[in-house]
Amino acid sequence: MLNGPSILIIDDDTTFSQVLGRSLSRRGCHIESAEEPETALQKARTQQPQYVVLDLKLGEYSGLNLVEPLKEVLPQTRILVLTGYASIPTAVEAIKLGAYNYLPKPTDADTVLATLEGKPTAEPDKPPEKPMSLRRLEWEQIQRVLNEHDGNISAAARALGIHRRTLQRKLSKRPVKQ
Repeated sequence: MLNGPSILIIDDDTTFSQVLGRSLSRRGCHIESAEEPETALQKARTQQPQYVVLDLKLGEYSGLNLVEPLKEVLPQTRILVLTGYASIPTAVEAIKLGAYNYLPKPTDADTVLATLEGKPTAEPDKPPEKPMSLRRLEWEQIQRVLNEHDGNISAAARALGIHRRTLQRKLSKRPVKQ
C-alpha cells in the first residue's frame, strides 16, 4: 500500500533512477520518473508530485534550467537537486533558483526522503579536519566562475586568465575529491 508522498525522479541515469525509485517505493512512496526535461515537465503538470528529485546533469542539459519551470508548475513542491559533480557554486545556484536542497551522489533513499521531508539526516556536518586540497579549491573556483558566465567556457576561461582548451581539459576530468 502506497501511503507516502508522491515523488517525481528526473534523472537520465536509468539504473540510478530505478534503484532509487524501488527503494523509495518500499518506503511507501508513489514514484514517477522521467529522463528528459520535456517529459519531466509534462509529468509534473499531470501528476502534481509533492516532491521532485532532480539530477543536475541530464545528458547535455543542465538540471538547473529545469528548477524554475518546475517551480512555476508546482510552486509548493520541494525540489531536491542531486549531482555526482558537487560544487559549492552549483549548490548555491540551485537554492537561489528555488530548489529546496542539494545532495551529492551517491546517496541513499533514507537520506533523500529525510531531506525532502525536512528531517535531520545524520549528525550535523562538522568542520573538516583538514582543509581542502589545492586541486579541490581550483575545481571549486572553476565551477564558480563557469556558473557566473552561464556555462560559457570561453568567457569563463577569459575571466580565469587561462586558455579555453586548458579549461576544457580541466572540466573533462572528474571532480577532485575533498
